[in-house]
Amino acid sequence: MIRIDIEPIWRFRKDGDPQAMHVMLDFLNEIRETGKITRAAGRAQVSYRHAWNLIERWSDFFEAPLVERRQGSGTSLTPLGEKLVWAGQRLQARLRPQFENLSQELETEISQLVPHIPSIVRVHASHGFAVAALRDLISREPDIEIDLRYVNNQTSVVSLAHGGCDLAGMHLPRGELRQRSISAYRGWLDTNQHRVIGFVTREMGLMVKKGNPLKIGAVQDLLRPEVRFVNRDPDSGTRLLLDQIMAQERIDPTAVNGYSKMEFTHAAVAAYVASGMADVSFGVEAAARQFGLDFVRLLTEDYFFVCHRQLLETEPMKHIIRVMKSSDFHAAVVGLPGYAVNNAGAIRTVKEVFRKEG
Repeated sequence: MIRIDIEPIWRFRKDGDPQAMHVMLDFLNEIRETGKITRAAGRAQVSYRHAWNLIERWSDFFEAPLVERRQGSGTSLTPLGEKLVWAGQRLQARLRPQFENLSQELETEISQLVPHIPSIVRVHASHGFAVAALRDLISREPDIEIDLRYVNNQTSVVSLAHGGCDLAGMHLPRGELRQRSISAYRGWLDTNQHRVIGFVTREMGLMVKKGNPLKIGAVQDLLRPEVRFVNRDPDSGTRLLLDQIMAQERIDPTAVNGYSKMEFTHAAVAAYVASGMADVSFGVEAAARQFGLDFVRLLTEDYFFVCHRQLLETEPMKHIIRVMKSSDFHAAVVGLPGYAVNNAGAIRTVKEVFRKEG
C-alpha cells in the first residue's frame, strides 16, 4: 500500500519582502524541552554552528530574540519562541485528523490503480490514540489495509447502517449516563445483523495545567469566573458527553467562561490549555499527559467496534481480531495513559452489550 504523509509547513513573510522565512518549530521545541542547542542540532542533523546561524536569522527576521542563554542553566526560549512552538503544536493537533483523512482517501484511490491491491477494511471512528495504534499494527500486514476515516461518534454508526464503512467505532460512558448514550444508537443498530467487538477503555476528565494551580477538581469549578475553559466541537461525542454531565449536575453551559470556544480533537484542546490560552478542558487522559498537563478523572468510557456479522467470517476481519488480541496491541495500549485493554477482539451481540454494560 502506498503511503502519503501530509504535513503543514510554516513560512513567514513581511510586507514588501518576497522572501519567506521557514522556521523549524520542532527545532525550537527541542530547545524548549532540553535546554540544549546541541540536542536540537543533532535532531535536525545540522552542525552546532549552523543551528546558531538559523536562530540568528530567525531573530533578525522577527526583530526579537527567540532563544536566550542563561548562566548555568543552558538555553531557553523567549516568550516569542514559546508562542511559536505552542501555535505550531495547536495547529498540528487541530489539523492532523483532517490531514490523515485526506491522506487515506488519496492512498486508497491510488492503490486501486496499482497491480497488487490489498484487502481493504473501511473503518469510521472518532479520533483516538488506541485506534491509531491498532491501525499501525495492522499496516504491517501487506495484504490487509485499513481505510481509516475519523468521524464523530454517532456518524460512524450511521455510516455503518448506510453501508459507508465496514467497522464503526462507538464509545459509551460507564455509570448513570450509559443508558442515555445508548438510546442515541438504538435506531441505527440491528440486533440480528450487527455484532459488537470489544476494544479498550479510556479515562475521561478535566485537563488542567501542571500542578493544577486553580485547584480545579470537578465540573462545578467550571462556573468560577476566573476559570477559562475551551470546549470540543458540537458534533463530537466528547462534547455530547460533557453536556450530559453538565445536565446531570444542573450546570448552565452558558455560565461557563469559554464554553463557546472550541477545538476539534482531544490533542487540540490539550495543546490549547498547555499553551496558556485556557485553564481547563474536557477529554481523554492520554492527550493531557502528551502535553504535560495534570488530569482530574471524572468517568470511564468503553470503546467498541460494531460490524455486520457476515464480516466476521472474512479473512481480513479475522486478522484484525487476531491483532486486537495480540500481545503487541496489548503492549501498545499499556503505553497510552488512561487506556486499558477491555476484552479486545471478543465478539458479542448488541443485546448482550447494552444489557450487560447498561
